[in-house]
Amino acid sequence: MQLLALVLLVLIAFAANSVLGRMAISWGYMDALGFGLLRLAAGAAMLVLLCSLRGRSLRQPLIPSLKGGAALTLYMIGFCLAYQGLDAGLGALILFGVVQIAMFGWGALRGSHPSVGQLAGAGVAFAGLAYVIWPDESLQVSIWDATLMGLSGLGWAAYSLIGRGVRDPLAASAANFLWATAMMVPFVWGLQGGGLITGPGIGLAVLSGAVTSGLGYALWYRVLPRLQPAVAATIQLSVPVLAILGGVIFLAEPVGLRLVLGTLGVLAGIALVIWAPNRR
Repeated sequence: MQLLALVLLVLIAFAANSVLGRMAISWGYMDALGFGLLRLAAGAAMLVLLCSLRGRSLRQPLIPSLKGGAALTLYMIGFCLAYQGLDAGLGALILFGVVQIAMFGWGALRGSHPSVGQLAGAGVAFAGLAYVIWPDESLQVSIWDATLMGLSGLGWAAYSLIGRGVRDPLAASAANFLWATAMMVPFVWGLQGGGLITGPGIGLAVLSGAVTSGLGYALWYRVLPRLQPAVAATIQLSVPVLAILGGVIFLAEPVGLRLVLGTLGVLAGIALVIWAPNRR
């Protein structure tokens, strides 16, 4: 029962990142990249604090940390800029769909030999994403915003792949967040200058960075060893659904039949990839 409660908290935290980001950026509380920078800095501060409390060393191998920081920076830039136009639920759907498809594709390129069922699942998930973002009168989706969120998904997929096999995930995450914070600064200065900063925007960015990112990731690392890999991958499919619900409740975002059908297609395809047996 305790494990179930912790897992639910993690999933809510992941979904809340989309809701908080959309709220701060689309409501004009903070400029997109400024929000991303403050979110990274708050997340880094929280993770460094957790490492300090647990006596963990922040000294990590330089090259993997730089790669992780760069991937996290790509994720954050795409995420924040995309939420200038995308709804919270739709953005989360594109993000997690691209993450799963990208990681599946990378595994296939590296010789994992996907089965027919896994190939079919990847095709279904891709078709579901294409159906949602295809221009239509019932659901207007900016291709530019969708592309940005797709790049964000590629960044998060790369970040996940780079982080596989690290000895201390919490300390590695703290180092990655610190590097990403430094890497984000030139983009904020170069693309948006001084930017827009308000009190509510700062509060939402700190909440997203320190709580739903920093504490959320730390809690995820705690429960992850207690879950089977297939279960861990499958339960993340609920994040776009939770984000859609959060968008409806907190942002009054509409949910049409097209979004519902596309979401079901993406979730079904990813589930098929996860559950289909690997080819020996």
